Amino acid sequence: MAIRELLVPTLFSIAAAILLLDLPEFTKPKFFTLSENPKVRSRLAAIGRESEYEKFRIDQLTHSIIAAACVTCVSVVATKNLLTSCLFAGGVGTLAFFMIDRGLSGEVKRYQRRIESEFSSIIEMLTLALSAGETPISALARISERSHGNLSGELKVVVKSVRMGTPFHVALDALGRRVDSVVIRRFVDALITAMLRGAPLIDVLQRHAAEVRLVERNHLMDKAGKAEISMMIPVVFLILPISILFALWPSLTHLNLFAA
Repeated sequence: MAIRELLVPTLFSIAAAILLLDLPEFTKPKFFTLSENPKVRSRLAAIGRESEYEKFRIDQLTHSIIAAACVTCVSVVATKNLLTSCLFAGGVGTLAFFMIDRGLSGEVKRYQRRIESEFSSIIEMLTLALSAGETPISALARISERSHGNLSGELKVVVKSVRMGTPFHVALDALGRRVDSVVIRRFVDALITAMLRGAPLIDVLQRHAAEVRLVERNHLMDKAGKAEISMMIPVVFLILPISILFALWPSLTHLNLFAA
């Protein structure tokens, strides 16, 4: 009887959580909100999803509740121990909550890595456009319309802000703050400084293109070094022991025969 009394509200909570996930954003209850978390909001803003903060937090809590409720049902049926089931379900729900948060951090890192990998190509196209006589804003607009990727999407935001009345250097500074990347931040600072002081932009862009290519080369070298170390693991712990075993097995067999 105790198991039924626990399973029925648990199943209802799972159904309510699933229903809450399927509801549109404007129909979700206003009281179903979590406390403000500036770190989560900043990470969502870094990948262009700042407007989805409430949705992400609600989905994060809902998935955690679903995971805890499912574990509760299975654990109660398997162990018949209410206290152990509740503790185990609480641990699983907490783990699911933090795993979703960690997944967001991983998504931010992948987003920044994609932007940095696209940066050298965008800089070269921007240099060619400025050398052809276009203005910086028209060159950015052309590149953002003709190219595809995360960085081109960020450039579209800059162009849209400028067309809505934001000063060009302010929109670029917002780009550097939004994309938490050292390479982008240096480029934005150098570009703003060159525009405010009247320095030639083409020389600045060429220097940054060479710097970005050097950073990409160093990153590839570091990645190759880590891959070399990871490739040594199966060689040392799998192939080498098997080779030694094949080499020693006949000798051990003959020694056993002589001993017999």
